[in-house]
Amino acid sequence: MRFLPVSSNALLVELADLDQTLALLASLQRDPLHGVAELVPAARTILVHYRPWATSAGALVRAIAARDLSQRVERSHTLIEIPVRYDGEDLAEVAELLGITPDEVVRRHTGSEYTVAFTGFAPGFAYLSGGHPSLDVPRRRTPRTRIPAGAVGLAGTFSGVYPKASPGGWQIIGTTPVAMWDLGREPPALLQPGFRVRFVDMATLEDAADRAADTAADTAADTAAYMAAYMATARVDAPVPDAGTAAALRKEQGSAACAAALKVTGTGLQTVFQDLGRHGQAGQGVSASGALDQAALRMANRLVGNRSDSAALETVGGGLQLQSDGDTVLAVTGADAPLTVRTTDGRQWRVPTHQAVALADGDTLSIGQPFAGARCYVAARGGFAVAPVLGSCATDTLAGIGPAPLSVGDVLGVLPAPAGAVVGMPEQPATDLPTIEQDVVLDVVLGPRTDWFTPESVARLAAQRWQVTPQSNRVGLRLAGEAPLERAITGELPSEGTALGALQVPPSGQPILFLADHPLTGGYPVIGAVAPHHLDRAGQIPVGAWLRFNPIGPFEELQPSAG
Repeated sequence: MRFLPVSSNALLVELADLDQTLALLASLQRDPLHGVAELVPAARTILVHYRPWATSAGALVRAIAARDLSQRVERSHTLIEIPVRYDGEDLAEVAELLGITPDEVVRRHTGSEYTVAFTGFAPGFAYLSGGHPSLDVPRRRTPRTRIPAGAVGLAGTFSGVYPKASPGGWQIIGTTPVAMWDLGREPPALLQPGFRVRFVDMATLEDAADRAADTAADTAADTAAYMAAYMATARVDAPVPDAGTAAALRKEQGSAACAAALKVTGTGLQTVFQDLGRHGQAGQGVSASGALDQAALRMANRLVGNRSDSAALETVGGGLQLQSDGDTVLAVTGADAPLTVRTTDGRQWRVPTHQAVALADGDTLSIGQPFAGARCYVAARGGFAVAPVLGSCATDTLAGIGPAPLSVGDVLGVLPAPAGAVVGMPEQPATDLPTIEQDVVLDVVLGPRTDWFTPESVARLAAQRWQVTPQSNRVGLRLAGEAPLERAITGELPSEGTALGALQVPPSGQPILFLADHPLTGGYPVIGAVAPHHLDRAGQIPVGAWLRFNPIGPFEELQPSAG
């Protein structure tokens, strides 16, 4: 077992193989450790998020090192059968790599039972282990820019099904019509950790359907009905989730009439709903998302008398315009941006940020281009009438979960303020908001894969300036430096959990600073991570700004004997 630093609230446990990883995961789930917030398992690692006020890295390392990994993981009673049409564009190439025929690839893929080892990459994407030992193929040398939803692939010894259209480097051998991810299902991910999975060749199902049709009714509808019936019973050893429960994902709001509304007359570059995030969904392959500047979101809610975790609007740059339908009270925090109120008869005036602003019926609040910072947060007294998805109103732009980004013409309902809710006193904006004129310094914790880079590159991370490129978004800040970071270990890194603030380094050597909508797992080494106390600052960095990283200590493995 190796223990590697990730951040001041996370560590990575590296194990010898998948069996040890699953054994440790089962132990930690069976007998949880105090202070652990979430576990993100992968092929040979477990990312452990913890609450630093409740425990310490040293205490966790000692407790985890003492766990017995000899116990075999109990097999789940749940078996999922997935029908596959083996028409993948890489099937012939996989057969050639293995020195067998395409039909033999299909026979081996359908003749073995897989187990869901862990989830990640995208919501509902499961890494399936335990197939035929010969099905061990490398990822594609050049990943495809788009792989369709339902594509069945191989990578290393794993098999998997893409839940949505996305880029990817797996070898595609077929497709399935079964949805891996469906918010109308509880839980949304069809494949849960520990579930058993068997792939079934749809050609054999169609042959069986044809034979049944010969003795019943010689119509194409019978075949379609047979296949539909099979799809509806894909979960053969467990109850089929009720797809008609989509309404359960929508919070009942009908009885709570809106007190007022805000009409969107301008959206700026992008405006989305955010709260503090949907934590605890790693088992579904879903990261937390949430506001990039959480202190600003809390402050906006506090100023209008809301709960600090209520949903607010996060808008990047200027251009957001909201017209009040009825009387409303708003507060804008975060970036230092000019605010203007305009009445229906054309009068207008400037109003300050970081304090409550009352709008009369017909008034329009406009947010201009920030002087410092990048994102503003708009809270409405009483809260917005927006339905949570998986327990949160946050919009995850990578996973496509949560409310859609705002569009011109949208009408946002505002709920009545609860009795006793007190509007807060004006507050001071942050004094260190990033600008493009001055270098932005971010403290970083080195690890977990700092030793995959040359010593010169580790020094370069701190010595060199890095500019935020226009390709940046809520997933991450794509950085460009004069010289790239070079690796000392050039092999392929098995996918492993990634933390908010991670500095992942792709083959280009130019780092990506992961923000709130980052993928749960990744296959490129992470050289370090922005310290938690600077994550809000990272979320306010505008495109074009220059960064410097300040390592707050050397990279050192965590030892079980450490105090």
